[in-house]
Amino acid sequence: MPRTLKIAAPAVLLATALLALIVALAIGGAAAAAPIDDPGAIVRFGLPTVKLIVNVSIAVTLGALLLVLFALPKESPAYNTTLDIAAASAAVWAVAGSANAVLSFLSITGVPFSIDSKFGDQLGYFLTEIEAGTTWVFTVLAAAAVTVLCFAVRNQTALVFVTALAGAGLYPLALQGHAATASDHDSAVTALWLHLAFAGVWLGGLLVLVVLRGMLPKASLTAAVSRYSTIALICFIVVAISGYVSAEIRIGSLDRLAGPYGALVLIKVVALVVLGIIGAVHRRYAIARLERESSARWFWQLALVELGFMGVATGVAAALARTVSPVSENPAPLADPSPAQILTGSPLPPPMTVETLVTLWRPDLLWILLCGFGIFFYVAGTVRLRRRGDKWPLARTIPWVAGLLLLAYLTNGGINVYERYLFSAHMLAHMALGMMVPVLLVFGAPVTLAARAIDKRTDGSRGAREWILDAVHSKVGGFLSNPVVSAIVFAGSLLVFYYTPLFRWATVDHIGHQWMIVHFVLAGYLFAQSLVGIDPVPYRFPYPLRLLLLLATMAFHAFFGLALMTGTGLLMADWYGAMGWPTPAIQDQQTGGGIAWSVGEIPTIILAIAVAMQWSRSDAKESKRKDRSEARTNDAELGRYNEMLEKLSQR
Repeated sequence: MPRTLKIAAPAVLLATALLALIVALAIGGAAAAAPIDDPGAIVRFGLPTVKLIVNVSIAVTLGALLLVLFALPKESPAYNTTLDIAAASAAVWAVAGSANAVLSFLSITGVPFSIDSKFGDQLGYFLTEIEAGTTWVFTVLAAAAVTVLCFAVRNQTALVFVTALAGAGLYPLALQGHAATASDHDSAVTALWLHLAFAGVWLGGLLVLVVLRGMLPKASLTAAVSRYSTIALICFIVVAISGYVSAEIRIGSLDRLAGPYGALVLIKVVALVVLGIIGAVHRRYAIARLERESSARWFWQLALVELGFMGVATGVAAALARTVSPVSENPAPLADPSPAQILTGSPLPPPMTVETLVTLWRPDLLWILLCGFGIFFYVAGTVRLRRRGDKWPLARTIPWVAGLLLLAYLTNGGINVYERYLFSAHMLAHMALGMMVPVLLVFGAPVTLAARAIDKRTDGSRGAREWILDAVHSKVGGFLSNPVVSAIVFAGSLLVFYYTPLFRWATVDHIGHQWMIVHFVLAGYLFAQSLVGIDPVPYRFPYPLRLLLLLATMAFHAFFGLALMTGTGLLMADWYGAMGWPTPAIQDQQTGGGIAWSVGEIPTIILAIAVAMQWSRSDAKESKRKDRSEARTNDAELGRYNEMLEKLSQR
């Protein structure tokens, strides 16, 4: 059975994927000859086929790396084999990506293939100067780097960065196709990247587990499958939500489902529903009986069926990328676009009021999912503790939930709408992300909850608990959590961010904006953790020094706000100054400086009160400890002190 599975699993996946691709190309008409400048049948059929190979190889790479990080013991022979599988699939990814780049050039330009210098020059220009070509260059280079690193690196911590590189190499693919020309470009790209990444982990993880079937003892195999099942459930949720968002952007209304593109979307929906049912059967019935031979055979046969439906979804997805979307990808240009439409692609929103801050929304799927999963897993941890008979204070749960809800609003609500147009709205978001959200999250003590609620691994693999504690106790974690370092990062980020090209990158580019959010939240979290954190850290200042550090940092913060309030030089004048907002840009910038000065004082007061309360409680606990010690020893310490004074007096 194991030897048969090693052959049958990839064969079932590739056969169903290719068959689904051919059928989907026929349904969607993507392989039909173009009336003008047709690139030829080889390009028409070769491009989606090679894209299918790219998608499958990316999936195997990501799935293998995730299994290494979260499911397999490092001492197991399957650990090294899985890394070899990741390296081989990444190599296929690089080769197929190179072929896809050439075929894309032939499809876009209509230039016939040849081996002369002119063709080489044209191809070189396409790969280095045209975005459709440079994206493939980046992803091929990332795949090549992942190939080498998977052979060279065996340390699990280092493999985290290899996995991150693989995910980054996937991002350029999300910039292509329908997402590149969608009206809501940022949402389309984010949804497609999430869809590709999590679908890849889901498919690749299952395929690698089936291939490893004969290399793991039954107990280890059952544990690995159970851990993968949890990952697969998360992937199913993300794939379903991101798929819906992508379909909504590209279809627009239910009546358009009747067309070829809608028919292919419905096929993917049916495949996803069937995969969800199979996954539920696995989690509810099959995994617990996996160690029994009769149940194991049934489990792996069901896994082959699951891979078949994954192949259908993968083949249809490759065809969808080449099928014309019902929503026009080339809308007619505006006759008289406003400056805001030229800069951002969207018109100016209405004047900012309390009502518009509540009613206007600009969803960011990435942060909706992160905040949703953060709340769910935190609450699940508290429920697990209570079922076990332990207690978790409600006073910690409420700040955590409130902090993530605030983070969800800041990244999706009215503030997120206005911060592209108004510096003052951007500064309000900065203050909330860097000071309000972190304070609430720190009071939630997530590390302590994870250490208590998540089961400890004993087989040499690493789960969420091990990764969190390793990060906290690592040298890098200890350095960043040092009070002085965290204060320098927190305060110094203001100068580095606003007076370097980072500010423009974070304002104009979607990736830069995401980086800005992550940086502000982490910098604020480390600073608040060093002052009032409940979670363990290597070192904390005594309470008087904590207050002094807080006051010094906030004084720097206030001076930064005053500099903006009194300054006459406009930051990003070609952006905020050219936006066409009724309020003068310099006046709005000075308002932003006032927000940095005044709004920033609210978290400062909260932190100062929290430090004072912790100081008072610490003194009270120390007094009680001394009282109990004196009661046990009958004031022995006081007696020794009096004897010392008496000897000094006699001398």
